[in-house]
Amino acid sequence: MQDLPRKLSLADLTAISVGNIIGAAIFLTPSIVARNLPSPEWILAAWTFAGLTSLAGALTCAELGAMYPSSGGQYVYLRESLGRFPAFLFGWTVFIAIRSGGLASLAVGFSLYLSYFVALPPAASKLFPVALLLGLAWINYRGVRAGAAVQNAFTLLKLAGLAAIILAGLTMAVEPRLEGAPAAAISWAGVGAALIPCLWSYQGWFSVPMVAGEAKDPGRALPLSLGVSVSAVLGIYLLANLAYLRVLPATEMAATARPASEVMTRTLGAAGAAFVSACILVSIVGAMNASVMAGPRVYFAQARDGLLPGAFAQVHTRYETPAFSIWTQAVWSSLLALSGSYEMLITYAGFTSWLFYGLTAVGLLRLRRRRPEAPRPYRVWGFPATPLLFALVSFAFVGSTLWTAPEPSLWGLALISSGAPLYWMSERLRTRRAKAASSGAAR
Repeated sequence: MQDLPRKLSLADLTAISVGNIIGAAIFLTPSIVARNLPSPEWILAAWTFAGLTSLAGALTCAELGAMYPSSGGQYVYLRESLGRFPAFLFGWTVFIAIRSGGLASLAVGFSLYLSYFVALPPAASKLFPVALLLGLAWINYRGVRAGAAVQNAFTLLKLAGLAAIILAGLTMAVEPRLEGAPAAAISWAGVGAALIPCLWSYQGWFSVPMVAGEAKDPGRALPLSLGVSVSAVLGIYLLANLAYLRVLPATEMAATARPASEVMTRTLGAAGAAFVSACILVSIVGAMNASVMAGPRVYFAQARDGLLPGAFAQVHTRYETPAFSIWTQAVWSSLLALSGSYEMLITYAGFTSWLFYGLTAVGLLRLRRRRPEAPRPYRVWGFPATPLLFALVSFAFVGSTLWTAPEPSLWGLALISSGAPLYWMSERLRTRRAKAASSGAAR
């Protein structure tokens, strides 16, 4: 069975990670954090803790990715550590909701922000997200280098845009205002509520392990790209929040739905607000392209294991990409965008990604015990504290969501469980084929 060629460099992997982490969140979510922690010191502490936790998760996956440098990422790690069934449920949830629903959400969000510059008629606002999804799918279908080139370009553009916002906030002639609420106003409930959007804002690094099968020298490139990208984003997010807080007091930022836009409006006027909208558009495209690249590699790996139809494992003879997987994800995401049902899927299944994060960290702990002599080109720093921290935060996130939003959480768990019948069917078919093949060989 044909493998995907290794064409992605360290720079490509880093751009995929940074580009998928930085979406629209850093332009919007700081206001949610400030509402729960109206103190500059606590705001920066929350973003720092979330970043360090995400770094722990990224380095945990880096050890696994260096051990198993093949396409599929968490699917492969769960398969090797916990078995085929939880691995299949992960891939099923990625396809049906997490990745496809996230892509649909980003595409619709792009259409909404585009209306700042171009008035779209109702029909066009419905069809434009589909055109964007299919366009990015076409680029990535044409070759992984084409997808990487788009990713590199949009990652550089979004970093340049964020740098401009940070410089404007930190250097323009406005009265510095860093006051906040007294320490007594901070509660542990507020800390927990603030950490949720912070943790969401760091998601995206998991795309790199999914394309590990196409990385050059993955034992070195994978850990480096994950460590560098998450550390760099942590620094960028702290600088962005410092810039926001210099222009807006924490209490005022809490009441501002779009803090980045408000900062640029106060420093550069109406042109500044337009600039932020353009930055968000660029960030959305970069995040979408990374998802279009990464998701199909999970379905490709599942099909190679006989858990999905063989077409998902087909490699295009000319472009050397998992063409069927790419187009299937694009079509499903487009249907979700047109129907609006992505909102329900994200509400139901969004938190489940943290369940699989926690299980992946548990998988590393198990592999260290069960396969101590296995080759490990990279060993996670601070073991076992690093994966344990990530697992505890991940499971705490899941538990908190189940407690505060039980109905959508239970629907999310039901969505995961809906893949169980498909797993049993595929395993029965695989067993029958194996028996038929062995009996044919015996004859």
